[in-house]
Amino acid sequence: MTVHIFGIRHHGPGSSRSLRRALEELQPDTILVEGPPDAEAVLPLLTSPAMKPPVALLIYIPSKPHHCVYYPFAIFSPEWQALDYGLTHNIPVRFMDLPQTHRLAFASQNETQPDTDEGFEDTPQIDPLLALAEVAGYSDTERWWEHLVEQRGDSVDLFTAILSAMTAVREEIPPRKNPIEAQREAYMRQTIRSAQKAGASKIAVVCGAWHAPALQDMPPAKEDIALLKGLPKTKVEATWIPWNYSRLSYKSGYGAGVESPGWYHHLWSTQCRDNRHSMISIGWMTRVAHLLREQDLEASSAHVIEAVRLAESLAALRDRPLPGLLELNEATQTVMCFGRDLPMELIHDKLIVGERLGQVPPDTPMLPLQQDFFRQQKRLRMTADGTEKILDLDLRKKNDLERSHLLHRLHILDVPWGQLQQTGGKKGTFHELWRLQWQPELAVSLIEAGIWGNRVEDAAIHKACDLSNQSPELPTLTTLLNQVILSDLPDAVAYVMSNLENAAALAQDVTHLMAALPPIANVMRYGNVRQTDTAMVSHVVNGLVTRICIGLPSACGSLDDNAAGVMYENMMKVNGAIALLSNQEHLRLWQQVLTQIANNRTIHNLLIGRCCRLLLDAGIFDIEETAQRMGFALSTASEPSQAAAWIEGFLKGSGLLLLHDEILWQVLDDWVIGLSADSFITLLPLLRRTFATFSSPEKRQMGEKVKQGNRDRVKSHTVEGSEFNQENAAVVLPTITQLLGI
Repeated sequence: MTVHIFGIRHHGPGSSRSLRRALEELQPDTILVEGPPDAEAVLPLLTSPAMKPPVALLIYIPSKPHHCVYYPFAIFSPEWQALDYGLTHNIPVRFMDLPQTHRLAFASQNETQPDTDEGFEDTPQIDPLLALAEVAGYSDTERWWEHLVEQRGDSVDLFTAILSAMTAVREEIPPRKNPIEAQREAYMRQTIRSAQKAGASKIAVVCGAWHAPALQDMPPAKEDIALLKGLPKTKVEATWIPWNYSRLSYKSGYGAGVESPGWYHHLWSTQCRDNRHSMISIGWMTRVAHLLREQDLEASSAHVIEAVRLAESLAALRDRPLPGLLELNEATQTVMCFGRDLPMELIHDKLIVGERLGQVPPDTPMLPLQQDFFRQQKRLRMTADGTEKILDLDLRKKNDLERSHLLHRLHILDVPWGQLQQTGGKKGTFHELWRLQWQPELAVSLIEAGIWGNRVEDAAIHKACDLSNQSPELPTLTTLLNQVILSDLPDAVAYVMSNLENAAALAQDVTHLMAALPPIANVMRYGNVRQTDTAMVSHVVNGLVTRICIGLPSACGSLDDNAAGVMYENMMKVNGAIALLSNQEHLRLWQQVLTQIANNRTIHNLLIGRCCRLLLDAGIFDIEETAQRMGFALSTASEPSQAAAWIEGFLKGSGLLLLHDEILWQVLDDWVIGLSADSFITLLPLLRRTFATFSSPEKRQMGEKVKQGNRDRVKSHTVEGSEFNQENAAVVLPTITQLLGI
């Protein structure tokens, strides 16, 4: 019986290539791979034609799906190649890491969240590869490994060298005192012993390089048995989920990640297709050129040729056998990006890291909710893509309307596949813009949502009803009502409406009533577009508008500046909601309340000024009356700060009225000129805050008008202030008449 230890670097194409060749030469009768034994039941799916890496094994506690871990695999991962070799050659393949049934149980008992990306992560006190790289004269582990492994040919001797190096490193850098790590290595050794007892003569052990020395020289079995005694257990389940390269990179926070998964994929696929190493640089530069051309950037064949030559020259100067990613990046930036950094960021995101998203077979174990989601996804032709894209939905079309329903239902279930974007009213209320991007962790969110039902629609109904029971506040209920109507959930609408009516009947705070109205106005707006019956909410709207109009004047009394600012925002939202409802009775009541507030001198001037502006825009006040009210507000009897608040309320957001109405302009101009120097300095920040809300063209026109007005005022002052002497004029006029020839 012989045990062959293959210490690898997780997600290294050079390790994968050498490991594949070593397995073909060894032809073992058992393959043991560092990984979760809990997932062995789903291993046969790995060879399915529908399985497209990158993918990940997901291990989770059914009762607590958020307690989970991922084990990511790429096509160039050594573990993936070992599993694929064993399964395709009918060789027994087993995972040998400490089962997650113990590790997740330990995390659950200690109320700690497990590291969801902990699969395939070596955990010494420092990075052992970095220690070796520094000894070899490298400051970057990635570059050292690439030059040592990725750029060399297939080598079985590589693993002997790795084992020797890791043995030396572990002597200098002992493993950290972590019971989980000791238990992991003990379980691996026990798995090897079990394979030996089963009669395996040639055992191939594939593990992280750090663990290789601990599996080569094994202690007595009783020591490992003692370490594994009394471990806690919990029920776990396993499945495959799609993964993407951005989550395989260091920047995602994945401990065993690599810097350049897209580059490694290129190395693997190029060398599998063509053993000529020269094709690596040529193929990479060709891909860079295609990407730049897609972005309408210049990238010709001549650029590709010169960039490859420069990369090869840089490699030769650095005594490298082949150009690595560093040389290729420097050549790309110099030749194809003309020294600019911005195109290099695009190349990094799209090629070096990559956006590839994997696929799993349809027969992968899934919860009923997941199966229903994927059925709807397929029926509605909505592919899950790791690349961000914009989906423009026309709600007048049946398929687009159903897509909208699905995305809104997923939001209720806390599965944010899409983010609704503001359209700015350019395309009408029948359009929705969604930003879609599938993230691997959304698979866990779907599993968590499975407790609410077996179908997306049923789960969304049950979740919405539960949220309704837990949300006694009126604004929260109205927002939820808007969500369930957009999701086309009639049963949930009736349930939420019942709770909403009860909350509205008990609500005393006018600000809560005001915050509740805009979401319901949106519900009424979508009635015709979505073919949704909104008659059931109309009587709630009537009650809200009536109670707001009754309670608003008293709610506006005795407010300080901060409270007045909050009430200003609420008033603007209610005004927009009532305009959206297009109900004449509501509009009449609202205008009566605005008039009542405008006539009440005890209310904060910010609110009075805004009411005057709203009534002017509605045609209730004419220019003359508005100018009179402005004159009263800006008279010398008013406190300058209150006058500034009135101006802020009246003008905030738009200065066009001042530009086109000379009466209002003159009233405001006279007030500013009449301010004392001290008052003007005090009020300047308040006035600047108001005028800062105007657009740049409006402010420029106002400046020109002010300058023109000052010249006219100087001329007028000169004429009116001069003394006219008729006797002197009578003496001068005859002479002037002769000079002019009159």
